[in-house]
Parts: sequence; C-alpha cells; structure tokens
Amino acid sequence: MPTQPKSVKTAKIAPVPTFEAFSVAMPSVEMPAVFRDLAEKSITQARDAYTKMKTAAEEASGLVEGNYETAREGAFAFGVKALDAAKTNSDASFDFAMSLFGAKTFSEMIELQTSFARKQFDTFGSQFKELQDITQKYVTEATKPVAAQVEKSFYDLKAA
Repeated sequence: MPTQPKSVKTAKIAPVPTFEAFSVAMPSVEMPAVFRDLAEKSITQARDAYTKMKTAAEEASGLVEGNYETAREGAFAFGVKALDAAKTNSDASFDFAMSLFGAKTFSEMIELQTSFARKQFDTFGSQFKELQDITQKYVTEATKPVAAQVEKSFYDLKAA
C-alpha cells in the first residue's frame, strides 16, 4: 500500500525588530567641486600610473622570455664545448697511456710525461679561454636587454 507524503507545516518567523541606534538618518551633503576635481584627478593619475606599470610589466615579461631563450642557447653552447673539451682531454690521456706502454726506458717515459703535461697545459688554457668567451658572450647578450629595459623604466618613471 503506497504511503501518502506527509504535509510539512511551515512556521511563521517573526520579523526582527529594528533598533533605533542602527537606523540613523544621514544628512545629505553635497561634495564641494574642489574635492570632486581633486578626486577625479587622483583617479586619473592612478589609472595612468596603472597603465604605465602594466605596460612595464608586459615588456618585462617579454624580456624575461627572451632572456630564457638566450640563457638556454648559452647553456647548450657551453655544454657542447665542455663535452668537446672532455672528449679531447680523455683522448689525449688514453694516447698518453698507450705511448707510456710503448716506452722502453725511464728517460723516454719522463720525456713523454713532460711533453704530455706541456700539451695538456696549453690545451686546458685554450679550452678555458673558449668556455670563458662563450660565457661572456651569452651573459652580455642576456644582460644587454635587461639593462636597456631597466634604464627605460627608470626614465619613464622619472618623466612621470
């Protein structure tokens, strides 16, 4: 046998009484024109400052994206050059080891060691110079736009 839905009785809620302390009538006061003009100028200046800051932030965002790309290229070039240097140095070390096994006298071993040390010293110097040049190139490329943007931003803020 189906059951009949029960009827829900709704209770009436009594209205909340208002207190006189909270219902104070405010007198209508008209703002003097000088204050209104000052407020409008302030709002206009705030909007202009916001627009300038927004433009500067957008330019900085683009600048950061460009710098990341430059840094990525620099890191890749540095890594390739470092790997090339490591390969060159390990090849030279293996060649030196092979030549040591072929040495017949102690003096020949000393001569091979001296020659290897001299070549490695020169090689390390040139490799270090190449790595330094790559680093300097990409650091210069990355900082040039940043310095120009900072200079432009300070100039724009100073002009405002």
